[in-house]
Amino acid sequence: MKIASWNINSVRFRIDIVARFLREAEPDILCLQETKVVDQDFPFDPFKKLGYRHNVIHGQRMHHGVAIISRVPIAEDDRFDWQANREARHVGVKLANGVRLENVYVPAGGDVPDRDVNPKFGQKLDFVERMTRWSAGLDGPTILTGDFNIAPLPSDVWGHKQLLGVVSHTPIEVDALDQLQAANDWVDLGRHFHPAPARLHTWWSYRAKDWAASDRGRRLDHMWATRDVAAAATAHRVHEDCRSWLKPSDHVPIVTEFDF
Repeated sequence: MKIASWNINSVRFRIDIVARFLREAEPDILCLQETKVVDQDFPFDPFKKLGYRHNVIHGQRMHHGVAIISRVPIAEDDRFDWQANREARHVGVKLANGVRLENVYVPAGGDVPDRDVNPKFGQKLDFVERMTRWSAGLDGPTILTGDFNIAPLPSDVWGHKQLLGVVSHTPIEVDALDQLQAANDWVDLGRHFHPAPARLHTWWSYRAKDWAASDRGRRLDHMWATRDVAAAATAHRVHEDCRSWLKPSDHVPIVTEFDF
């Protein structure tokens, strides 16, 4: 089974490249973040034509939004309000084999890494802290994936020293993510298959005139698994080429293959 995750930055605007990715990569399940569409306007038809007939969505107009698109049966399991303000940032399903799949879109956190000056940064830290409490009480085989908006390792960014004060790579965010990972002994599947300091960027800013030439990437998108599920993982790939497609997202898809 192939499970993919992609912050698409508007699923309707980028439906053509989503369809292309599904045709070329053929994942069994695609977790989308930042879909930016209310549930009744979600573009179901293009997915159904490609065989993805099992869909669980949690949308919101213009902002946020998550969805799990599948060609294998899934059953909605949960929707957590880790932002504590009803933003559509999480949806979870259960697979036929009993594995839970949790799709999350962690807040970006604004520009200033100080919760007193920038409330958005505090909201981000609180979001991760709520996830950590959930994680500590989690029981059963689980995959946690999505846009975490944190690049934890020095090799997860184009310039560790340059970005220590930049939101997404600050020590306080990295510490928060480390606590989340430790709360259930999660396996970071990206780094399991591509140990640091291997290149594994998943995001490049739109601000760069030529993203590939400047290559100032960060690894913001992750797929983690509990130890029992991680034992079934066989491969992990970042589809960096998607960043050069027509009307791209600033993120690219990640895909993990499992032997179940």
